[in-house]
Amino acid sequence: MQFRRRLPSLTALVTLEAVLRRKSFTLAAAELGVTQAAVSRQIALLEEEFGQSLFVRKHRAIEPTAACISLGATLAKSFADIAESVEALQSRSQDVVTIGATVAFSSFWLLPRLAEFRRANPGILVRVISQDSPIALDGGEVDVAIRYGLPPFSDGTVIASRGDVISPVCSPDYLRRRGDGPLGSADEFIETDVVDRSWYSWSQWVSLTGANMTVKPSLRFSHYTETIAAARAGQGIALGWRMLIGTFLEDGTLVPAEQSELAAEDRYNVIVPVKAKRSNARDLAAAWLTASLHG
Repeated sequence: MQFRRRLPSLTALVTLEAVLRRKSFTLAAAELGVTQAAVSRQIALLEEEFGQSLFVRKHRAIEPTAACISLGATLAKSFADIAESVEALQSRSQDVVTIGATVAFSSFWLLPRLAEFRRANPGILVRVISQDSPIALDGGEVDVAIRYGLPPFSDGTVIASRGDVISPVCSPDYLRRRGDGPLGSADEFIETDVVDRSWYSWSQWVSLTGANMTVKPSLRFSHYTETIAAARAGQGIALGWRMLIGTFLEDGTLVPAEQSELAAEDRYNVIVPVKAKRSNARDLAAAWLTASLHG
């Protein structure tokens, strides 16, 4: 490259920066792991190339010239920028893990638990990709994903899986207002309208459980996160996926509307790309997800 023809020896420039920072040929030599004579030779080469002295030699000290101080400031900033860029690159390639999941799984299950992983692995940067459309694993963007479905999958290897159960849930306030008794036409039902029918609809629930009732949802949302938000706000009864809404059942903001439940057909799967390169960050994240899924 053209700039290389205009630059002196990089070794000599590194040596100069060390001498200026340590204010001593001897201390710079110790830092660089070379002899004092080697340091003197590098500085002499620079002075010869620049056609001027860089230091005023005194009896037991050296004093940099004004030109040397100016060059040293530029070198210090440039080396610091290089070091920062290298560190960022190493972090991206070694200590970053990207986890993929649906919006609902990320919001309800992953995020409340993520602090635990970060506390145990403070050196790992975590990136979460949340989307309801299928996450392709062969593009190299995701290191580990949680995918709902039935394995095997052509683009990934399943390392853990767990099923779920679905039951009607509502807020404590709604339960008090409706009183006891089976679900029926007097209830307000909240539906999740999505193309992906792995999210069970109320009609599927009625059909699969054999419930003797007619459900006409009065409130519909395109995302399950909104469905659950409405149920917690007391606006009706939603189908609660136990794995996803567990924290809300624990804190009491959701309660069972009745005791019936349905085992979901598919499973949550911790999956890693078939062609992905192994990394310490990915292995730690995959192991943590596996333990948490079964915990």
